[in-house]
Amino acid sequence: MRTEWIAKRSGQSNVSQMHYARQGVITEEMHFVAKRENLPPELIRAEVARGRMIIPANINHPNLEPMAIGIASKCKVNANIGASPNSSNMEEEVDKLKLAVKYGADTVMDLSTGGGNLDEIRTTIIKASPVPIGTVPIYQALESVHGNMESLTPNDFLHIIDKHAQQGVDYQTIHAGILIEHLPLVKNRLTGIVSRGGGILARWMLHHHKQNPLYTHFNDIIEIFKKYDVSFSLGDSLRPGCTHDASDDAQLAELKTLGQLTRKAWEHDVQVMVEGPGHVPMDQIEFNVKKQMEECSEAPFYVLGPLVTDIAPGYDHITSAIGAAMAGWYGTAMLCYVTPKEHLGLPNAEDVRNGLIAYKIAAHAADIARGRPGARDRDDELSKARYNFDWNRQFELSLDPERAKEYHDETLPADIYKTAEFCSMCGPKFCPMQTKVDADALTELEKFLAKEPVAQS
Repeated sequence: MRTEWIAKRSGQSNVSQMHYARQGVITEEMHFVAKRENLPPELIRAEVARGRMIIPANINHPNLEPMAIGIASKCKVNANIGASPNSSNMEEEVDKLKLAVKYGADTVMDLSTGGGNLDEIRTTIIKASPVPIGTVPIYQALESVHGNMESLTPNDFLHIIDKHAQQGVDYQTIHAGILIEHLPLVKNRLTGIVSRGGGILARWMLHHHKQNPLYTHFNDIIEIFKKYDVSFSLGDSLRPGCTHDASDDAQLAELKTLGQLTRKAWEHDVQVMVEGPGHVPMDQIEFNVKKQMEECSEAPFYVLGPLVTDIAPGYDHITSAIGAAMAGWYGTAMLCYVTPKEHLGLPNAEDVRNGLIAYKIAAHAADIARGRPGARDRDDELSKARYNFDWNRQFELSLDPERAKEYHDETLPADIYKTAEFCSMCGPKFCPMQTKVDADALTELEKFLAKEPVAQS
């Protein structure tokens, strides 16, 4: 779809959606997004120009179906996949990608750290993906020096970042906000630094006693990104790894730096979203969202969770979906899903499904709470189908139709029960929805009640 659109932009030094938006141009991608979001194209252009919305769309990802991340659009959900040295392979990751897209992932991050040739895994995923693909290039940078992080040079980082851009990655997590002066601020934490990228850079800075090379070479990264239209996903290296550490000095110091980097990227018309925590108690979620908007000039906020309690390993898709729904309600633009395997192991296909559905629920609930036009239409349609005992329509409107049908059919599998006016919980005689009262009868009752009060004893 995008091949002809992209061809028109060949030879230009900056092909970012923000660059065109600031020139007053409504690109084909913006038109496509406007139709998907049911919003005016000029609003999309204005939000992208302002930096409050991004359209991640690398010119080397022509099979992409453009989407938007921003406060004016629907709340989005990202799914993480990726092979590791201990488990999984390219075929499994492509299967996870297809499953994630099937269940509504708006973007997918390939976080592969092993399990095969990383370039081959990544390019295969990009070619198979109609949704934007994000990566964390620092992982492959470390792999390229066989895990010897002290030997990494700024050129090593830039080489991998450029490679990912050339391969078609739509957004990259760049951990440029963690500075050497921030490191002493983590000494009172229970869980220290829990970001993999942040941990790598922290150890590099501690070893060399030098500033973060991604920070000192940020302008070089900007030049790469505007050439391919790669969006920054500014990584929160000092995100809290437990509720005890939430909203501490380390997290907030890095956030201030991320705001400065956001505005620097905008000076070159490069798109930015900002990553956020993490583990945050419910009473601090609103503060975190508003603080990010203040520090980062309303760049889209992209949060992992946040988990609102730390005592439920195996159920962290639930503890985090609670926080995600609240974060979306307060204005977060995209939610990064958490699976039941979080903190325990590499997710399999079923974990991807469970995590993604939990987050689609959270994002949709946030859209309803924010009063987005049409957000509740599907809910109302499903409620009508439920009241009318239209089981097949209920399944069709469900976020996970297969699971809904599976649960119904565990006890009442025969086709005749698809038109039955009961389920296995209430049975044929106790379902309250069988009480159908027509409008005329209710009108007559209102007249009666107006004339004769009903005895209360």
